[in-house]
Amino acid sequence: MVHLRCDFFSEALSLSTSMTVLLPQRTTTQIGMEGATSDGPPPVLYLLHGLSDDDTIWLRRTSIERYAAPLGLAVVMPQVHRSFYTDQAYGGRYWSFLSEELPELVGSLFRVSDRREDTFVAGLSMGGYGALKWALRQPERFAAAASLSGAVDVAGLRTGRERPEDPRMFERIFGNRGPTAEDDLRRLLEGADVDDLPALYICCGTEDMLIEDNVAFRDELVAAGAKVAADFGPGDHDWAYWDDRIQDVLAWLPLDTRA
Repeated sequence: MVHLRCDFFSEALSLSTSMTVLLPQRTTTQIGMEGATSDGPPPVLYLLHGLSDDDTIWLRRTSIERYAAPLGLAVVMPQVHRSFYTDQAYGGRYWSFLSEELPELVGSLFRVSDRREDTFVAGLSMGGYGALKWALRQPERFAAAASLSGAVDVAGLRTGRERPEDPRMFERIFGNRGPTAEDDLRRLLEGADVDDLPALYICCGTEDMLIEDNVAFRDELVAAGAKVAADFGPGDHDWAYWDDRIQDVLAWLPLDTRA
């Protein structure tokens, strides 16, 4: 695959930021890995990072390049800092960056498909929340969305778990009001037409502190009639678990063609 680290200026954020991008490349003589491409623009997975990470982390902590190469799948990994993929009350417009500016920029710079059936989103922890929020707010954009150990209950996190390293984080993001209806997954689900939602995937390790939140949200999705696959097996909030589960996610994606 082609690996690019792109530094660019974001108008939504009014600052320079980065994204890491993997693009399909057909290879036959590369030892240990074969790459695939399709005749048309490749499908694309937006892969979102967690709270303490950046756009390079999926490539550094997992074998995402090796897993994606035979699928002919482009992978776009943006950097959003500690934003919860939200237009912050006191900070950057990270939701606008993610949902509006980033896809337009990717489409202008790279030859990737813009069809709904070829577009996917996934993420871990904070990024799992971001992936589900993006799918619930813009379901027409995605064929599938996956959350790995997602922080699916931001209202509960805000009130129930302090972060001594960043004690005013949720105040900075959501202000004193807390998450709005557009930032709360449960309220987004209540207002959604489940027939229009993409296929959803939720997983979380049984030793993870977020397991109860994820099981509860899975149950709410099922009760609402959404199409959701879930996996709650052994695992903690760590990269050993996410490296395994991202392979499951890639196998689950409804890709039109596979090499």
